[in-house]
Amino acid sequence: VTAGSFVPYPEIRRIVICEMEPLIPPVATQYFGKENYNVMHDPRVRIIYDDARHFVLTTNEKFDIITSDPIHPWVKGSATLYSKEYFELVKRHLNPGGIVTQWVPLYETDAGTVKSEVATFFDVFPNGSIWGNDNNGTGYDTALLGQEEAPKIDVDAIQRRLTSPDFANVAQSLRDVGFRSVLDLLATYAGQRQDL
Repeated sequence: VTAGSFVPYPEIRRIVICEMEPLIPPVATQYFGKENYNVMHDPRVRIIYDDARHFVLTTNEKFDIITSDPIHPWVKGSATLYSKEYFELVKRHLNPGGIVTQWVPLYETDAGTVKSEVATFFDVFPNGSIWGNDNNGTGYDTALLGQEEAPKIDVDAIQRRLTSPDFANVAQSLRDVGFRSVLDLLATYAGQRQDL
């Protein structure tokens, strides 16, 4: 679903998905095709069957956006995707102005683990920010957004994009998950490093 969230964006030219288990893409398409915009069948998609850390370590490619939503860090093999070394590796593979997002689960974990994950991310991305998914009183995880530069949010520019005919599919995808306005989306902002 995370990879599929890029499908509606008209300027996205390429989507690279790293997946360790070959059964996941076809099964995800079968059961979540509507939710992931049938990303597996999008011609812009390239699926790499490899560990994300290994792929980033061995590729020369750079990216505008790198998203990471591994399973919980206590699951065998996923802890490295929450490490300082991984975040530094990802940072080296961002194009100028690029961003990285990291999923942080707040369920089936404890406060100490979450604090460690957030602190580790902010150690590498000191200008990062935290975004919650609390929508209508529900939400069990958060996302971290990192970039080299200090973030600049231009509400008017975002509003113009979302009301542009070219971004009608993007606006609809946001409405599908409960964001009816730019303010709904920006209301998920939870803070930056200095706020903690």
